[in-house]
Amino acid sequence: MPYATTRDNVDIYYRLIGSGSLTLVFIHPPGMGHITFTQQLSLAKRYRLLLLDLRGNGKSGSNQKKIHFPLLAQDIYDVCQQLELNRLILIGYSNGASIAMEFAITYPSLAKGLILVGAFPKVNSSLLFGEFLLGILAAKLHAVPLLAKVIGNAHAYTKEFGMELETYINKTDANILSQMYQEGMRYDCTTRIADIKAPILLVYGQRDYYVHHYQNEFKSFHPETQVIYIGKAKHQVPTKFPDEFNAVVHSFIRKITIP
Repeated sequence: MPYATTRDNVDIYYRLIGSGSLTLVFIHPPGMGHITFTQQLSLAKRYRLLLLDLRGNGKSGSNQKKIHFPLLAQDIYDVCQQLELNRLILIGYSNGASIAMEFAITYPSLAKGLILVGAFPKVNSSLLFGEFLLGILAAKLHAVPLLAKVIGNAHAYTKEFGMELETYINKTDANILSQMYQEGMRYDCTTRIADIKAPILLVYGQRDYYVHHYQNEFKSFHPETQVIYIGKAKHQVPTKFPDEFNAVVHSFIRKITIP
């Protein structure tokens, strides 16, 4: 299995497929791992794809360092450096979008575009706060198997994939999962959105109502922000509406000017 090693000697599992001068880097939410983007593998016909398991998730290792998004962004940077990838389109889903933003802010020369699905620069709604709190409590109360089943069912486009995702989430250590949810709940890059140099595409499910308002903050701090809604979709756009999402990815990349 392919692994890259971070500067602090953590092994990060990755898949690198396809070819091209641009690399699409997929960043998953807590616990879900690279298989979250199984439905995006067909994009390898046009682009090079990098899918990875974040530190402490899936098949990737961890150490005693506390999980925070600058560290996870640094891990992705280390992987890209080892693989000599330097023209990146970052695709972050849900809380993975926050990690994508942190990467783009910290390593602006590498980020040529951001596609953020169900994104939020901070948690400021009661419903979203409640979701993170449930994740933290599930991890601390040793209820990760129950959480994995709920998330697996919510993202299942087939029964088999739902079970595969459930199994994958159960690979994540409960303490790591709790730390990821805690970091997601306190992370706030709202004013730093202005530091992102690359164009941004926000992709929201039409029925994912409680994150729609975040687009106003993006537009306030980053004028080069585009927004698109996927009809009939809720939050699970990459798994439940892959054809529409993949078409949106391709269209965005074709339209932006990439140095």
